[in-house]
Amino acid sequence: MELPLATAAIVTALVADHLLGEPRRHPLALFGRAVQAVEARWYAPTIRRGAVLAGLLVVPPALAAGWLAALPGAGWFLEVALLWLAVGGRSLTDHAGAVAAPLARGDLAGARSAVAMLVSRDPAALEADGIAAATTESVLENGNDAVIAALFWYLVAGAAGLVAFRLINTLDAMWGYRTERYDRFGRVAARADDLLGWLPARLTAAAYAVAGNTSRAIRCWRTQGRRWKSPNAGPVMAAGAGALGIRLGGPAPYHGRTEVRPALGEGRAATADDIHRAGKLLGRAVIGLVGVALVVELLLRGWA
Repeated sequence: MELPLATAAIVTALVADHLLGEPRRHPLALFGRAVQAVEARWYAPTIRRGAVLAGLLVVPPALAAGWLAALPGAGWFLEVALLWLAVGGRSLTDHAGAVAAPLARGDLAGARSAVAMLVSRDPAALEADGIAAATTESVLENGNDAVIAALFWYLVAGAAGLVAFRLINTLDAMWGYRTERYDRFGRVAARADDLLGWLPARLTAAAYAVAGNTSRAIRCWRTQGRRWKSPNAGPVMAAGAGALGIRLGGPAPYHGRTEVRPALGEGRAATADDIHRAGKLLGRAVIGLVGVALVVELLLRGWA
């Protein structure tokens, strides 16, 4: 039986991502430069200005992607290409592996250098367990943002939804800071990212629970997720930590200051091996969700 087109596009894109990784010149980097140019030219410390600029940066590309994807014949291949560009699973696991390898052999200097590519906390202040925890947190959280949430919005709203989500997610990474410059200007981008990420984050948390220790993951999700400063990262990382049976969260050094963060998960401290375990947990979660998507698409199309 022929696979439904949406699921076939996802599977094809995931295989391409696994085999090829990201292109050297990623379109999101070009978008990032456009964001910087727009900000430099039209910045104003107001919510309205940030909202207008965010709309101008996101809506036209999303509409164009939706229009092009509807073209007969070539549209499906464009969707596969957009999915491949949007899903960053291979890049995430490669960066995490670059931390795990030196950490496993006791090379703290090498691990600190590699973890600086993944997280914003001060690597010089991190010991082995802190490096392992930071990297595992990154795999779990970005597994949602860079993989599962992107697939979710493609399934819900096609190429337009996929592009809109990834561009808003990128805008949030650039403008979503609670600083004097961005508190008002970046507020709409940050709130839009929270809104679009709310349901996918809960889907990711549920998938992590099913793919790991289910009861412990659900318990950590319910009791710890809401304490995190991010409404979406909290459930994802709490469920992931519980599924793996490790402790994450807690105090973290950020360039001269220590940020007090809630504890996540249960069990022992994270190690280098848990970085790989987090990647495998993400892989099982993605496979499970793709299977669910296939069943749903078959049912909707009346093939079951």
